[in-house]
Amino acid sequence: MTSINLLHSNDRQGVYPASWYAAITDAPPPRASLAGEARFDVCIIGGGLTGLSAALHLSKAGYKVAVVEAHRIGWGASGRNGGQVGTGQRLDQDYLEKHYGKQNARHYWEIAEEAKALVRTLAAEGEFECHIENGILHADHKRGYVSESREYAEKLNTEYGYDEIRFVDQEEMRALVRSERYFGGTLDTGAFHINPLALTLGIAGLAESAGATLFENSEVLSVMEGPDVSVKTAQGEIRASHLVYACNGYLGTLQKRVAKRVLPINNFVIATEPLTAAQREAIMPTVAAVADSKFVINYFRMTHDNRLLFGGGENYGYRFPADIKAFVRKPMLEIFPQSEPLKIDYGWGGTLAVTVKRMPLFQRIAGNILTCTGYSGHGVALATLAGKIAAEAINGQASRFDLMAEMDTPRFPGGTLLRYPMLVAAMTWFSLRDRL
Repeated sequence: MTSINLLHSNDRQGVYPASWYAAITDAPPPRASLAGEARFDVCIIGGGLTGLSAALHLSKAGYKVAVVEAHRIGWGASGRNGGQVGTGQRLDQDYLEKHYGKQNARHYWEIAEEAKALVRTLAAEGEFECHIENGILHADHKRGYVSESREYAEKLNTEYGYDEIRFVDQEEMRALVRSERYFGGTLDTGAFHINPLALTLGIAGLAESAGATLFENSEVLSVMEGPDVSVKTAQGEIRASHLVYACNGYLGTLQKRVAKRVLPINNFVIATEPLTAAQREAIMPTVAAVADSKFVINYFRMTHDNRLLFGGGENYGYRFPADIKAFVRKPMLEIFPQSEPLKIDYGWGGTLAVTVKRMPLFQRIAGNILTCTGYSGHGVALATLAGKIAAEAINGQASRFDLMAEMDTPRFPGGTLLRYPMLVAAMTWFSLRDRL
């Protein structure tokens, strides 16, 4: 599996996937590719939320910045994901307190809250309509989880002063989400959902306005480390004083030390035809998005044009299914059997990166080389703030980067050779546990 180049395995060069986001968001014309030699203060590999946010904040600080993207800006997971912007880190505050102490856990909470606020700010400043809608329901698919949800909402209310989350019992959950699969959960009105491609393209425009240079269709083939970093593509080379890897699931073997700690996995999303008012009422009358408690998570929401956008399904190969629409329709019908008559208008896949502990990887690879990656499905807000935190570190304020780098992100057992078969075994086990 390691020989597969995920930049080219499932997509056409320089073409956005046939997603609902791409259909409603007018991307600008292709930008120029890197050609010849150029000198910058900072080179960033990857034109997603992390890289563009880093470019924006570094450019504002006076640095000469280049972003090098293998396809189009926002082409990867940043422009394909489910669009949910959740509260907190990928793992809850109980876990963080236990493993990192209450003081650091509170710092991680504050960072996550700033990440949400930063997304709202940049979405408002960008030129694209991001269609923000407040609210995420965390839906428990097992009765035994319901008491934990109640306790956790109370913990955030009392210990963290977060009053935007509350417990939802089975009756209310089924009034909001017309499914027999859920027994309760929480409603977080401080969380929200968004068009992530519009957000990403908007941040790109802000970065360019601040002075950053964005190169598209410029796959990086090699990196030479040193006081001056050399980044080479097929047609050009950038020399820079600093380098940021912002590749996430599409890193491949470009940086092998990072690749040992992150694993690319595929995820899939569909969007139905527009629903009538009666269909929406029968399926999901709430404007809140939903993420359920399964390890192999289902996540879904109604869009501003009344489509059901649904993400789910298990895929253990790096090739996308031949029929993504049919592939994701199956879990959709398990949750909403009443959606069976609906036509599926869009189906697409993408690749994200996970870590062993599901916490992000912030790493100083060398004195002048950083990476932020491994958001494990929780990246819309955190990736955006990660770029800002990386920019702070390059600009001499590394305290928050170092705090994030203290998170436990061990290597996958067996390195890049065995991490994939071990993931298959683990995901198979967790999938079975979800069904029990």
